[in-house]
Amino acid sequence: MHALVVVAHPDPRSLTHAVATRLAEGVAGTGHSAEIADLMAEGFDPRFNATDHAVHLKQAAPSADVLAEQARIDRADALVLVYPVYWWSMPGLLKGWIDRVFANGWAYDEIPGGRLEKKLGRLPVHLVGLGGASGRTYERHGYFDAMRVQIDHGIFDFCGARATSEFLLPSDTQDLGAHLDTARALGGRLFEAVGQPETADAA
Repeated sequence: MHALVVVAHPDPRSLTHAVATRLAEGVAGTGHSAEIADLMAEGFDPRFNATDHAVHLKQAAPSADVLAEQARIDRADALVLVYPVYWWSMPGLLKGWIDRVFANGWAYDEIPGGRLEKKLGRLPVHLVGLGGASGRTYERHGYFDAMRVQIDHGIFDFCGARATSEFLLPSDTQDLGAHLDTARALGGRLFEAVGQPETADAA
């Protein structure tokens, strides 16, 4: 099986990149394959433009860069997003990637009459957010729940994908190496719970 690991961070020496690399190593260590998509290094343009708007209205075909990203996801048996938490959400680069790539007609289909077809029911999505605040801060202000409602449910469940979240936060010992061990373990377990692909459903 094959995993697409998407990472969004401007510094290739960052802990975020190290976590993505270690997670991919964990996937490979169980006999599966993994591709890392470094959105910054690849120069992906996150700006939702006039063509993207026309695609949403089903008045135009997606541009070549969007089609290439959709094809990468289509080839994957699981999608993993690794990113730093900015303002209790994902970076603009990653959000723009989702805005443009998870388009009407591909990720979901808005059918006349108000019916919605969720088209990514086969795809498990795993979110790995690296935060600077403590777990107590996330719990006290409800950020864990807020991010899961906004991202896991609001984006991926809307498209039918099965999403899970993992937050890598500072520990009392500030042992960042523990995050790398966790990432490798996540990669090793990535396909353990993957069953048969689900068919698209409607809501």
